[in-house]
Amino acid sequence: MNIIAIKCFNFFNKRLSIGIKTLKILMYIILNIHFHYVVAEIYLLSNNNNILGENLRYTIPNNNSHSLEYFAKKFKVGLRNLLAANPDIDLYLPDSGKPILIPKKLILPNTPHKGIIINIAEMRLYYYPNTKNNNIVMVFPISIGTPTHETPSQWITSIKDKKKDPIWIPTQNIRNEYIKRAEILPLMILSGPNNPLGSYALYLGNSYAIHGSNTNLGIGLRVTRGCIRLRTEDIKLLYTLVPLNTRVQFINEPIKIAIDSNGMQYLEIHTPLSTINNKQDNKTATIHNLKIRTYTMLQKNNFKNINFLKVNQALEECLGIPIEITT
Repeated sequence: MNIIAIKCFNFFNKRLSIGIKTLKILMYIILNIHFHYVVAEIYLLSNNNNILGENLRYTIPNNNSHSLEYFAKKFKVGLRNLLAANPDIDLYLPDSGKPILIPKKLILPNTPHKGIIINIAEMRLYYYPNTKNNNIVMVFPISIGTPTHETPSQWITSIKDKKKDPIWIPTQNIRNEYIKRAEILPLMILSGPNNPLGSYALYLGNSYAIHGSNTNLGIGLRVTRGCIRLRTEDIKLLYTLVPLNTRVQFINEPIKIAIDSNGMQYLEIHTPLSTINNKQDNKTATIHNLKIRTYTMLQKNNFKNINFLKVNQALEECLGIPIEITT
């Protein structure tokens, strides 16, 4: 531990009433920032307030030569979240001088604040460490399964096993897919540049895992065979902090609502995931279904004095950020 780490540890240990696990998390973050690595977005929880963070404004630098994934990684967000918040931005080469919104403000999913929550609709993983005061949530952007290899949408499981430098054993179905492309997969692939699991894996059972990657494909897209994929630095952090038997809950909730400490009402809408069966249907039907679900949710949660023009605009745009809807 270097001198910076020691000074930071002593500061937090003396001045903050937090447990040792919280201290470990803070130290890990400090060290990663010091050595310029990407780490998860960390939010401090407050009582009766499920709206966290603030959006950022950023201008693409002049003479930009980077893809959108470069900026997504820089600000620790997923590609889908960044695209949703900036629907007119170029995925491959954002225009120099273009102002963009970085979606950092969010509403927590309506689930127990325990273990890992994976909301596939927003492509985010929430981790609630079991700290002394249970006042931290860590948010990671993720990639999920394609419409033909869907990630579970309603499932409660746990971390069954953890592996550093995991071995990948392709299933017969995967091997058959490769055969159709005139490719033969080995029976097993050891850790290394050819292993799609990356350097760390958390196993969930039923052939699913939370793991890293061996490619530079953007995180926040539907590109896996059903597993949850994280950026290399993020899976390393999660692997370090998450113990075996941690609860893991999968949900598919594109609609999130909350009331802040001042009584202001918020709505966060994400574009629903398409499936192989409906192929996203059409935009009109999607908005209609979202509208029914949203109005029902607002009514059941006793939301009042609602600005329905803002609600309908949020349903139309699906920006994936909290919109204030109080009249």
